[in-house]
Amino acid sequence: MSLDPFVLDILVDPVDREPLYYAPGAARLVNPRRLVAYEVRDGIAVLLAEEAVTIDEAEAVALVADAGGRWTGVGA
Repeated sequence: MSLDPFVLDILVDPVDREPLYYAPGAARLVNPRRLVAYEVRDGIAVLLAEEAVTIDEAEAVALVADAGGRWTGVGA
């Protein structure tokens, strides 16, 4: 299940308040600056700092390369 485009326009990382990259193939929102990812469960972004999963730089690059993805926060 994908996220609503309107929701994507306003989502930002809860810690640094900067845009995230939505990787729909992995159902994750990625912050490549902080090397963390947030899960999307049943079409709902789980943007709780304590729920963030630490990822390495290679995984961040791979997730941001998801061709079906996009940056969030463009309307914020």
